[in-house]
Amino acid sequence: MRAPVNAEAVAVLHRAARPLMDELPRLTDRVVELLREEEPAYRAASVDQDELWHEVYRSLRHNVGSLLRPRELRDAARRCSWRIGADRAEQGLPLDALMRAFRLGGAVVWQSLVDRVTRYDPDGARLLVHVAAEVWDFVDEHCAVVAEAYRQTERRLAWRHDNRQRLMADALLEGTMRVADLAETSEALGLPERGRYAVVAVAGPGREAHRALIRSRVPAAVRILWHPRSDADLGIAVLGGDPAGHGGPGESGEPGDPGGPDGHAAADGLLAELAGALPALPGLRTGISSAVEGLARIGEARRLAETALRSAAPGGAPVLLHEHLPAALLVSSPGLAAALAERVLGPVLRLEGADRDLLLDTLTAWMECDGSARRAGSRLFCHRNTVLNRLRRFEQLTGRSLGRPHEVAELSLALTARRVLHGQMCDRGPVAARTASGRTRPAV
Repeated sequence: MRAPVNAEAVAVLHRAARPLMDELPRLTDRVVELLREEEPAYRAASVDQDELWHEVYRSLRHNVGSLLRPRELRDAARRCSWRIGADRAEQGLPLDALMRAFRLGGAVVWQSLVDRVTRYDPDGARLLVHVAAEVWDFVDEHCAVVAEAYRQTERRLAWRHDNRQRLMADALLEGTMRVADLAETSEALGLPERGRYAVVAVAGPGREAHRALIRSRVPAAVRILWHPRSDADLGIAVLGGDPAGHGGPGESGEPGDPGGPDGHAAADGLLAELAGALPALPGLRTGISSAVEGLARIGEARRLAETALRSAAPGGAPVLLHEHLPAALLVSSPGLAAALAERVLGPVLRLEGADRDLLLDTLTAWMECDGSARRAGSRLFCHRNTVLNRLRRFEQLTGRSLGRPHEVAELSLALTARRVLHGQMCDRGPVAARTASGRTRPAV
């Protein structure tokens, strides 16, 4: 129950507020005028001035009415303020401008109350101060309502925007994007419709913990739109193109044209820089596709990146597809890869584990050293003649000749097949751990 002086003050407030209901159009004009003068956001072309006038009028009608009949109109006034906050959030009006607008409206109403009491009820003017806190608490309450509505709407819009972008990126990566939607997608994702792209795929346990590190290593010249999935993190890498999406590949043929020779060379250079910059992390595999032209071919780039990913070793360096095409071909057809390994390496694979690994290590080192027994021996910490003896043993076991180029090519492919398939499909011998560095090797 109010104290007697407060009851008198409320009576003064009501006597002053009732006439204001008839003056709402004038008060609305005043608030709108002040908003245009003091708030640049309300002078913007995007703000419909007729809509603004009616918004202010509705707010004043509910709020002045609430001073007279708080129990009846309080909820309606709050709903009106909430709607204004939500609408202005959707329109992108700054929240601080909206807050100042509500406080400005409160100031106009309060000044009108003071002016009326001073003019028509001078004795009541001293009592009005006792309800000033209530009036401004009311204004603060509605500012809080507006702010909460604004923030909730902002979060909802942000979620809707992010979800829309995720769906667009997913459609690009799956290759299901309609051609008619490419322009809209280009604008929404900030990806040039006719640029050059590659896809990066990162897979393996614990990759979530390394996301920040991986993304921090991306070269400044490469922009990547990341799209995490349950099985792998995919990134759409922009390698060049008109950011506005104007001009098609190969149309101009001028330097810098994404479809011209310079564009191809620049894209390959960026891919090499990207592959060299991304870290090799324990348990993780990274594959990078070849470059493709245009948003419409990102689905193709994703498939190429997944092929490169299958060629990558856990914890190894990123695999750039066009630098590992033999491995990519083999991993794309595991059955044929296993058959090739068996055909070329079968007798070796059926040796005892240590003996088998010794020959495989020697063959691999010899191939990687361009057929130099001396360099292979240095890598394996043995004499070149030891390397030659092991190579002759391979020839005796398999009936193949390392002097025939086509058989050397088959050997290279077979060794690659066994590596990329991790020996699971092509190794018929006992599973043995690879020889550790520095162990004692059997003499041959």
